[in-house]
Amino acid sequence: MNYGYVKVAAAVPRVKVADCKFNAREIEKEIIIAEGKGVQIIAFPELCVTGYTCGDLFAQQLLLEEAEMELIQIVNNTRQLDIIAILGMPVALNGVLLNTAVVIQKGKVLGVVPKTYLPNYKEFYEKRWFTSAVDVSETSMRLCGQVVPMGANLLFEMADTTFGIEICEDLWAPIPPSSSLALQGAEILFNLSADNEGIGKHNYLCSLISQQSARCIAGYVFCSCGFGESTTDVVFAGNGLIFENGSMVARSERFSFEGQVVISEIDVEHIRTERRVNTTFAACRAHCAPESAVRVSTEYVNSKELNLTRTFEPHPFVPQGAALNERCEEIFSIQVSGLAQRLMHTHAQSAVVGISGGLDSTLALLVCVKTFDKLEWSRKGIIGVTMPGFGTTDRTHTNAVDLMNSLGITVREVSIKEACIQHFKDIDHDIDIHDVVYENAQARERTQILMDIANQTNGMVIGTGDLSELALGWATYNGDHMSMYGVNGSVPKTLVKHLVKWVAENDMDEASRATLLDIVDTPISPELIPADENGNIKQITEDLVGPYELHDFFLYYFLRCGFRPSKIFFLAARTFKGVYDEETIKKWLQIFFRRFFNQQFKRSCLPDGPKVGSISISPRGDWRMPSDASSEAWLREVGSL
Repeated sequence: MNYGYVKVAAAVPRVKVADCKFNAREIEKEIIIAEGKGVQIIAFPELCVTGYTCGDLFAQQLLLEEAEMELIQIVNNTRQLDIIAILGMPVALNGVLLNTAVVIQKGKVLGVVPKTYLPNYKEFYEKRWFTSAVDVSETSMRLCGQVVPMGANLLFEMADTTFGIEICEDLWAPIPPSSSLALQGAEILFNLSADNEGIGKHNYLCSLISQQSARCIAGYVFCSCGFGESTTDVVFAGNGLIFENGSMVARSERFSFEGQVVISEIDVEHIRTERRVNTTFAACRAHCAPESAVRVSTEYVNSKELNLTRTFEPHPFVPQGAALNERCEEIFSIQVSGLAQRLMHTHAQSAVVGISGGLDSTLALLVCVKTFDKLEWSRKGIIGVTMPGFGTTDRTHTNAVDLMNSLGITVREVSIKEACIQHFKDIDHDIDIHDVVYENAQARERTQILMDIANQTNGMVIGTGDLSELALGWATYNGDHMSMYGVNGSVPKTLVKHLVKWVAENDMDEASRATLLDIVDTPISPELIPADENGNIKQITEDLVGPYELHDFFLYYFLRCGFRPSKIFFLAARTFKGVYDEETIKKWLQIFFRRFFNQQFKRSCLPDGPKVGSISISPRGDWRMPSDASSEAWLREVGSL
């Protein structure tokens, strides 16, 4: 299976200006390299057959004839290859000259795409030599002895995808041709460019490509001229850039003196899912897309074994590097703003939070503290309630109390042991049987205490459960599952730890910082089962439901991308190679899908809470699923892995 991936390449060959024979051999060499690596479509820079900087030599008949003769050689020399190649060259047509992209495969010219927007400002003088596609009425032409379709509106259809082409300045237009091509079905867009360099221009270029690929919900492959073009007035760095729906997946080395082939994969399956989900895309297609595309069929490309060059972050919810601090600040601000609005709207006089000494309740408490500070309310209006039970350890209890004291909030401690013992007697449950009744009774007793204290103080119970727990149903129904406002409801577990650490390291006193960092290092546990003989946590969540880093990985690609189990397994096995073996991944993937479907009834009645990222499972927001939907198809596919 190729799992919906199409392997593409952006080639930046060495070039000699006006030496078509040299350029053709370099092009052939890179086509062959790409074919050997399983590339299905390769694109080359604008006017790569002649060189972009030929200037008035474009008026020379010899250069134009040389270009076509060398194109014939490239077509003949690659006729045994399945790969589709897109080359830039000047083409004469009925008294005008066109700046074109020529698509070839298996000895055939499939089509010719002329450039639409010709830059004629500053260092560019293209209208001196070329005519725009809009000024040409012909829809076909003779090239290399073949009559082929010609126009800016060509769509090339493969078994795996449909692609379209634009050339350099087309991308800079207010409405690029690629927008129309995407609305008419192009899933991958190619741009043959001769983009020269200038201070700050590269970042602008990357931003432009990112935005266009995102707006079009498409893959975007950009390749521009490199070393060998004339440097009389400008310099070309050789940019090979591959984007998918706003994200860069591969790039070339800039200013290289050697030819390069940048290879990656475009996930067209993901693109199709995104387009189906995004109703605005469909609406724009209905109202804006012209019915003028000419569809060109390509030859079948024999499937090769998928050798994925793309890498995937094991923690897709957690940004890397400097972006992590920025993301943490933004998420925390969203949580604070959401809570502030709810407190003011309800005229609440207090915020009641159950503090366990674990990560989730700590994050909820920190959100409350920041909210009260921004509202200029006294922190004493935050009532932190620690409720030690049968499984509470000294470490978590001490951290809970120390944190509340150092933050200056109101501290209350209510033991649930006696109440639960009485409850077990009332329902005739053996206290020595540590089953689901034993565990859930404690969670519900704690929730009752919080709700009643909120009533006492005209306050709100602030929920602590996170996105990962809610996805797995790892919450007691009408226990910790319930609150009056859930500030962590769309924050995944793998990100909670980073948020708490970020707060600890920013604007926190020394005592609070020390406690927060110890909480970050504490094993995740509901602490509903008594500790071991040494007083350590005995009930570790990840031993029971699986590693949260795996579940968050599954969750992201299931909900955000709509991937099927086999594709998620493929990516997880690749991403976590050396960390988890395939049997372990399969085991937890099966548990993920079983729990996700079976526990929907808990998510169907979640309290309000702010969405902070790309995924939310609020029944009022991103995720609407029947509580009795069958998981059979998903579990069957996992079982077949």
